[in-house]
Amino acid sequence: MSDLGSEELEEEGENDLGEYEGERNEVGERHGHGKARLPNGDTYEGSYEHGKRHGQGVYKFKNGARYIGEYVKNKKHGHGTFIYPDGSRYEGQWADDQRRGYGVYHYVNSDTYAGEWLAHRRHGQGTYFYAETGSKYVGTWVNGRQEGAAELIHLNHRYQGKFSNKNPVGPGKYVFDIGCEQHGEYRLTHAERGEEEEGEETTMMTVVPKWRATKITELALWPPTLPNEQPPTDGPGPEEAPGPEGGGELSEEGQALADVSEGETDSMRPGQDDGDGTWEEGREDFRYDAIDQGIVSFEEEESKQSELLE
Repeated sequence: MSDLGSEELEEEGENDLGEYEGERNEVGERHGHGKARLPNGDTYEGSYEHGKRHGQGVYKFKNGARYIGEYVKNKKHGHGTFIYPDGSRYEGQWADDQRRGYGVYHYVNSDTYAGEWLAHRRHGQGTYFYAETGSKYVGTWVNGRQEGAAELIHLNHRYQGKFSNKNPVGPGKYVFDIGCEQHGEYRLTHAERGEEEEGEETTMMTVVPKWRATKITELALWPPTLPNEQPPTDGPGPEEAPGPEGGGELSEEGQALADVSEGETDSMRPGQDDGDGTWEEGREDFRYDAIDQGIVSFEEEESKQSELLE
C-alpha cells in the first residue's frame, strides 16, 4: 500500500478577513493575539503580526483537520503538527507551507515514517516502520521513493543492498539471525501483466527484481559499502547506508500519502504515491544445501527464504 499524505486544505488568505476578536496595532491591523472565524467556516486562534498569522497558532478546518504550530506571514513555517480528517498526523518541520526537514508521519494504518522531508515527500534519510509485520526499511529516499543504500529488517533476517525506484538492484546479501549470509545480486527484468479494462484485456510490462544467489558465508559486519568484486549499480542516492533498520517490505504496504500541501476547499483523500508489496518473514532454521543458485524473482526469493527457515 502507499502512505497517506497531506490533504488539499488551503487556509484562508489574508484578504478573507471574516470575523475577528483580538488585538490590533495603531493602524488597525490584526496584531498580537486574536481569534478569527473565516468566511469558509475555518477558525484560527493565535498570534498575528501586521494582519497576518505569525507566530504560534491553531488553525481548524471545517472538515475536522487542524494545524497546531508556527506561522510566518500566513504560512506554516517552523515546527508544527498537522492532524488530518482520517486521524493520520504529521509532527515536524515546515517551510513555506510544506513538510520540509525532519518529521514523523503517523499513518492511519499505524505505520510510521521518521526522517527527512522535502516538498511534502520523503526525501533524504528515513525509516519506514510497517506495523502489520513489524518490519522496517532504513535508508535513502528520493522524491518519496526508496533509492540508494538501505537495509530491510525482518523479524529474523534482513536484506542489505541498494535500491532504485523502490526496487532492489545490484549486489547485496541476506543476513540470517542463525549466523550465515547469502550473497547474490538483484537484476531487473520485465514481465507481462494482464489487466482488464472496459471488457478488454490488455497486457502491460512491469519491472520485476530477480535474485541470483552466489555464495554462503559466515556473518560479517554490515558496512555502508558493497563488496568490491561486485559491479556497481546505477541506482541514484548516497552510497552510505543508514543504521541497522529497514522495512520488511520491498515497497511500502501502508496507505500512501499524496504529498501535497494543505489546500483550502474540499479535503481530498490523501493520494497514493507508492504502491508496495510485502516480504514474508521466515522462521528459524536454515538449510545450506537448499540455497538456489539460479535466478528467482524478488517475491519468489522472499518466499524461498521463508521456506528455508521453516
